[in-house]
Amino acid sequence: MKFRVAQTSDLPNIIGMLADDKLGQSRENFQLPLPQNYQQAFKNITEDKNQELIVLEDPNGEVIGTLQLTFIQYLTYQGGIRAQIEAVRIRKDKRGLGLGKTMFNWAIKRAQEKGAHLLQLTTDKKRPEAIKFYKDLGFNQSHEGMKLHFG
Repeated sequence: MKFRVAQTSDLPNIIGMLADDKLGQSRENFQLPLPQNYQQAFKNITEDKNQELIVLEDPNGEVIGTLQLTFIQYLTYQGGIRAQIEAVRIRKDKRGLGLGKTMFNWAIKRAQEKGAHLLQLTTDKKRPEAIKFYKDLGFNQSHEGMKLHFG
């Protein structure tokens, strides 16, 4: 297995994984060719030094997983850096093989390498299996998250 920074050619695979569950189907627009807004978002992410869009390749070079790390500079914690992990997905035919744990272990190590003092995430309350998975990895439900959607 190989972790690497995502390339433009990976974008259809990434969006396909993001759209491949009940919640993703309701918020993504996976079609080929991909809508331009995905191309622009990819460009914005790759040009931002505080963003890392990562893919996991199998030994055949196929993209089978993805995640995004964001490094957020704060004044709190004495000017500390927080790492935010989002959009963790494993291709449907590769789920249940322990790859999610492998991806999180890689992300934890990467966050530590970048000097982050913590790795945080949010997850939808409609995903109880994901919540259990994160708890099993050592994540604690220490805060109550809230969101205000626009549109």
